[in-house]
Formats: sequence, structure tokens, C-alpha cells
Amino acid sequence: MKDVYLFSGFLGSGKTSMLTDVIRQLKETGLKPAVIMNELGKLPFDSQAVDHDVPLKEMLEGCICCTGSEKTEAQIQSLLHDSDFDVLIIETTGAAHPVEALDAVYSPIFAEQLNIKGIVTVADSRLWLDRATLTPQVRSLFMEQIRHAHLLLANKTDLLTESEQAQVVFELQGFNPNAFILQTTNGRVPLKLLKGMQSTARIAKEDIVSAKIGSSFNLGSRLVEFEGSFTQEQFEDWVRTLPDSVYRMKGFVPIEGVKNPMLFQYAYGMVQWLPEFIKMPAKLVLIGENIKDVQVIGID
Repeated sequence: MKDVYLFSGFLGSGKTSMLTDVIRQLKETGLKPAVIMNELGKLPFDSQAVDHDVPLKEMLEGCICCTGSEKTEAQIQSLLHDSDFDVLIIETTGAAHPVEALDAVYSPIFAEQLNIKGIVTVADSRLWLDRATLTPQVRSLFMEQIRHAHLLLANKTDLLTESEQAQVVFELQGFNPNAFILQTTNGRVPLKLLKGMQSTARIAKEDIVSAKIGSSFNLGSRLVEFEGSFTQEQFEDWVRTLPDSVYRMKGFVPIEGVKNPMLFQYAYGMVQWLPEFIKMPAKLVLIGENIKDVQVIGID
């Protein structure tokens, strides 16, 4: 399995600096990195920071999330098929919500090949202290990126006084008590710390694989494999019982009377069904908080 890291963080926080330094560390240890880079514009400015010998896929105009998740899946499949790599790094745009970005990474088609290690968020320490000056919408996104981090980098600490540094760490720990917080400059993070992250999902051959999050990480995933089939009504009745902590679901659900498992997608209470013309594996990925406690239809 290939380890996957999702790099998140607000515009100008230092994600690209972190990316280039992590690539350097991976190479020095003999590991081969690959990168999917998401950018808001039509021109791949940040991708110039990635060495030419590193497999790179670019998702321009902020399309890694939401409607662009299918394109992201196609890019991941292309990397898995065509490139030789050990670690995949996905750098999201600074305007991406981390849950939506994480959703784009998961696909029941290649779930067994990826080991999602988690979300690494870079936070501009000065911007954190000055967050009250941001517009409500921008501030909300900035806070959400921090709230869902598994590993949180309090970056640009060299621009703060010692008392301000202490204030940032204290406030970030209060806001996201589940993340490990690292004070840093230039987006530097030791590779050992990244490798030590617990995976948000470990996929194996069992019917159910709970997220290996423990008490530290709340946001995670779960892969369910179905053996029987359901009516669409039965399945949607189960969906209505789900807690608000389930943010996303996607996969292929076996429906009685339908030849192939149907493509099913769920996001914040909204359900979508689409027919599949080839037989796909009857698997479903759930993404949310405390996901291991969710009762799954026909399984638990």
C-alpha cells in the first residue's frame, strides 16, 4: 500500500514550502514521492516547485473538491497505473475545505491500494492572531481547515514574539485538541513526524475496517464491503438514521432487481443514485467524525 498525505492550509500559509521540503526528505531516505497539486488559477505556478523527476498531476482551477472529485480519482488511477512511487502527496488549494478534499481521495475502486495517513494543515500563526480581521466566510474556511487537521503546523513563528507564540499554541490546542501541533518556520516538518501519523483508514480483506484513529483523531474513514443486496428504500431508510457526523459516503451499492451495484453518493444529507453499466465492487466508503461507531446496514 502507498501512503497518502493531504496537505491543507489557507492561501499563503506555506504549503508549497512544506511540500518541497518533504519531497527532499523523502528522496534522501530513498522513497519515491508523487504529487497531485490543486491550484485555483488556470496556470500551474506552484507546480514549478516540484522537481521534474517527481510524477506530478495538476488539477487547475480548484477542481479537486466537490464536482471535480471524479477528475481527481482519474488522476490517482493514472498515477497508480503509470508511475512508480511510494508516497502520494496531495496539495489542495488554499480555498479547499479539508473534508471535501479528503472525499476526493477516496474511491472504492482503488481503496485497497492507498493508506490515507491524514490531513496536514499549515496555519499562518500571524493570521491566526489576526483572524478577526477576516471576512466571516474566509474566517470560517480558515478555521475549518485547522479544526479538521490531524497534524497542525503553526507556521511563521519567527514573525512572533515569545508571548505571541505561546498564545497561538494555547489557542490552537483549545480549538483542535485532537491534533499534534508543531511550531515551525518555512513550513518545515520532520519526515519522522509524518510517518508517525496514524492512518485515517487501513484497508484490508475483512468486511469492515474501522478507521484506526484511536482517541487522537476524530475525522476518519471506513470501508464497508456488502455481501447481500437491499431495496433502494431500505438503504435510504438507513441513510436517514445516520448522525450528522457522517459527512460523505460514496461507493457501489447492490440493489435488488438491478444487475450491477449502483453508484451511490451522499453529502450532508443529500443522496444521489446513478446506474452502472459494468459490475463494480460492492463497497462503500464513509467519511466523518467518530466513524467507527456508526451502525452499518446489513453489517452491524
